[in-house]
Amino acid sequence: MLRSLHIENYVLIDSLDVEFPGSLCIITGQTGAGKSILLGALGLLGGGKGDASLISAGKDTCVVEGEFATPDDSLREMLEDAGVEWNPDGSLLIRRVLYSTGRSRCFVNDSPVNVGVLSECAAALVDIHSQHNNLLLSDRRWQLSVLDYFAGNTELRSKCEAAWKRLQGLKNRRREVSERLDRLREDRDYNQARFDALDSAKLVPGEMEALEAEHGTLSHAEDVRTALEGTLAAFDGEPGVDGALREAGRLLEKLSAWMPEAADLAERVRSSRIELEDVRETVEAAAEKVDVSGGRLEAVEERMGLLYELFRRFGCGTVDELIALREDYSRRLFDSTALEDELAAIDKEMAAATKEYDALAASLTAARSKAAPGFANAILERLRSLELDRAAFTAEVLPAEDGPAGRDSVLFSFSASGKNVQDVARCASGGEMSRIMLSLKAEMARFAGMPTMIFDEIDTGVSGSAADAMGSMICSMGADMQVLAITHLPQVAAKGNAHFVVEKKGEVSGIRRVEGRERVMEIARLLSGSVITPEAIANAESLL
Repeated sequence: MLRSLHIENYVLIDSLDVEFPGSLCIITGQTGAGKSILLGALGLLGGGKGDASLISAGKDTCVVEGEFATPDDSLREMLEDAGVEWNPDGSLLIRRVLYSTGRSRCFVNDSPVNVGVLSECAAALVDIHSQHNNLLLSDRRWQLSVLDYFAGNTELRSKCEAAWKRLQGLKNRRREVSERLDRLREDRDYNQARFDALDSAKLVPGEMEALEAEHGTLSHAEDVRTALEGTLAAFDGEPGVDGALREAGRLLEKLSAWMPEAADLAERVRSSRIELEDVRETVEAAAEKVDVSGGRLEAVEERMGLLYELFRRFGCGTVDELIALREDYSRRLFDSTALEDELAAIDKEMAAATKEYDALAASLTAARSKAAPGFANAILERLRSLELDRAAFTAEVLPAEDGPAGRDSVLFSFSASGKNVQDVARCASGGEMSRIMLSLKAEMARFAGMPTMIFDEIDTGVSGSAADAMGSMICSMGADMQVLAITHLPQVAAKGNAHFVVEKKGEVSGIRRVEGRERVMEIARLLSGSVITPEAIANAESLL
């Protein structure tokens, strides 16, 4: 329930603080006094659109703050997930601040939250019926939700919505994968051909550099062979490098007996001899490898020609770039196979999700069809208590396209005379619309667990004893929940435990509670207009 409301700098409201009891609260006031402004401020707490135009002239900020008492901890998990600390007594302090810059901020229990969290809180705490909500009678989705409340389908409907959401997510995922797969399939032959061309080349990192070096050697094979053979001749001739070094080493070792440093020189000669021997063996091996026949040169040039052709064809400059491109084509070909596997897995999940959704939708259809006659009778009973004695009302469950609420729609039909029932949105007068909406809201209040309901002139188009009957119904709702009823009808205003009057003094609107004689005079004003007569006062006392 709404315990208290604080409004500051909202349109014509300078500063307002009011506390509401937990029963039926009547709100009256002159036309233009600011009742709709008060309702608009409450709408901000429900996540309604707010902008700088709502801030009082000359002010920088506007604040609307409401303190609520929650009937249970159903909001606790959602708020804690949003970082809001839960009060042990279940109280919630909801605040909305508008800034002249156009920004707004939302708070729950002094913790900042987004508008979505604010809306979810308000939806569980307050139901506001404005003067335009009779249009809901043409909204099949709203009618279906009313029937679901009556049928106790809240949990079943939530499961159906979750199953629908999961199914739609899988459908979207399948569409994305399928589109990617189609694109890959279109390019598959092209990718395969290019991969095969690169793969068959047996590319080796750094290969071109090695080939270019070998090609330089093979191109001058005769000169290389001659130079290598001459080098070997220098090593192997008489007396030969090795023989000369051996003799030098022997003489230095002999000399070391008289010249100690000669021993070191002899060791250095021996090391040089070993190193030169290794050089000789390398030169000899190189000479044996030199191919002067031209066969190897032809093979190298053919390999280099292949690589140059691949460079040109694929727009690359090195073998390493060709290898990277080959791996990319390989990945694309693998992705196609992986996506086919993923698509098969999604189809399997979709089959299970569809089966689950079908079962939940069928259960909802059965529950709605079973509850519809009882619901229609309950509404009809209320309508007859509102002086529509001959009225007829039906609720028909009809097939509809699959959706989050199942595959049903509902048609409310009405006839004031009891004959030729038709769609309620097309055949009811303004006063009948008001009584039908009140009856529907009263049934919702029984099953929706809504702690606070606000009616903004739901009695429009009704007068006399019918208005009194509507007041009695609203009053009976106030016995089990908090009801705030904005009205112009004295028959309704005389009901309830608390009466508040919205007044406009100069250009500033305010609200105050009236009791005793003041309440009598306010109801008398509703009865007689600007001049309050003794008869109106007597009538007001009688109504009270």
